[in-house]
Formats: sequence, C-alpha cells, structure tokens
Amino acid sequence: MCDLCVMNAVKDRMMSRRSFFKAGAAVAAGTALGTASVPPALAAGAGEVVDMTHVYDADFPTYFGEPGIAATQSFNFKDHGFNLFNLAVNEHTGTHVDAPLHFSADGQSVDEIPVSNLVCPLCVVDIAARAADNADAQVTPDDLKAWIEANGPIPDGACVAMNSGWGGKTATAEFRNADDEGKMHFPGFHVEAAQMLIDETGAVALAVDSLSLDHGPSADFATHYAWLPTNRYGIENLANLDKVPASGATLIVGAPNHRGGSGGPARILAMV
Repeated sequence: MCDLCVMNAVKDRMMSRRSFFKAGAAVAAGTALGTASVPPALAAGAGEVVDMTHVYDADFPTYFGEPGIAATQSFNFKDHGFNLFNLAVNEHTGTHVDAPLHFSADGQSVDEIPVSNLVCPLCVVDIAARAADNADAQVTPDDLKAWIEANGPIPDGACVAMNSGWGGKTATAEFRNADDEGKMHFPGFHVEAAQMLIDETGAVALAVDSLSLDHGPSADFATHYAWLPTNRYGIENLANLDKVPASGATLIVGAPNHRGGSGGPARILAMV
C-alpha cells in the first residue's frame, strides 16, 4: 500500500480528543461484558488531564523512613543495546493504593478490586488552611457536611480525597514531620468521617495527600481498620489536589495487578 494511502487510512480512523476520552473511559470503567456504566464526568468528555502521581525514587519519604524502592540495572544500552532494571519495591511507596487486604484478614487484594471502582467521581475536601496551623488536622464529619452543602451529594462510586497542602512537602522533612520522639505529624481522615462515608454514601475510595489515611500521631490506625475491611480501598500520597476542582473531575486509578497484593504504587490521573 502506498504511503499516502496508509496516511489517509490512519486519518480516517483517528478519533477526536473528546471521543478518545469517552472510549477510554468506557474500557476503564467497564468490562468486555459491559457490567459497569461510564461515570457522567467522563461520558461528557474531558478538557484536561491532571497527573495526580508523584515521581518517586529511593529518596521519596515513606511511612517507616526506609527507602521504598531499589533499582538495579541488569542491562544497559551501551553494552547490550537496551536498558533493563530489576526493581525491589515496597507496596506502599510513592503514590499508591491500599487494598482492603492491607488491614484485614480476608479483604480484596489489589488485583481483586473491581475495575469499575477504579474510575471514580472525585470529591476534594480542602482542609489546607486548617492544616497549615495544625499538622495533626483531620477531615471530620463537619467537613463532609460542608462539602455536601456546597457541592451536592457525594456520588456513588466516589473517591473522597483530602487536600491538606501536604503534597508540596514531599522533598522536605516536613512531609513525615517527625518530632524528637519519632512521632509523625501530618493530616488524615478522622475515623468518624470514614464511618459517615461508609454509613451514608456509596463512596468506594478514600485518598490523602499525606503518608497515611490516618493522621500522623495515630497509634491505632482506626481509619484504616474502619475503611479497608469493608472492601473499600485507599490512596496515599496523592499529588496535585490543588489543581483539580472540589467536584466534577473523574479519577482514573491505575492500580497494580499483582496477585494477592496488599497494595502498590499506582499511576493516577484526573480528567477534568
């Protein structure tokens, strides 16, 4: 076939940006059997994609303070004609998913999270001003009620995310914010807010821009233990929550798919 014919054939098959988003959302939100519907925000198309994922390496802060990833180069382009690295990765490193199995005996592993739950209407609860004055600030039921009053009901299948302003601190010691006794101080969700979402909404995910769903001083991981055993999942270290609206965006969660995993680093995008 001539080059011009090939080019014309390709042009005939190209979709517009809007059509691409609609088609991609349908694949991501459903299965080959069509068992999941497309969220309204995606069905209407999107004008912008925001990367919600931190780039991470061995210097990215982790909950336990140890490097979360190690990369060993097995092949290099100069000697072998291609590059290849072996990775050793802590599942809970960088922007990552907490699967229900992380804090339950028999919850869904990361590969078992329904694909329909990985395409989520995004609800951003902003507590950044309060967290600037109090590193131990938490999202409370009152914050959720204020969000609902301003934006309407939390949609079924939503990811409810905390924007505390912590996402801009990853390159500093303030992200872990450990005191002289080693206790960390950063924002999270109060267990009563998590319980309200469980009891009163169809939300499927909690997300934070800090190291943990629970705030830093937590000694009992009450929010993890309330949320994850219900086969809802969490996202930690989410980036760029200040660049998306309080409501109306759709989150695409590229969760890892390793069998039996308790979570794992994820590439996460918001379609606005």
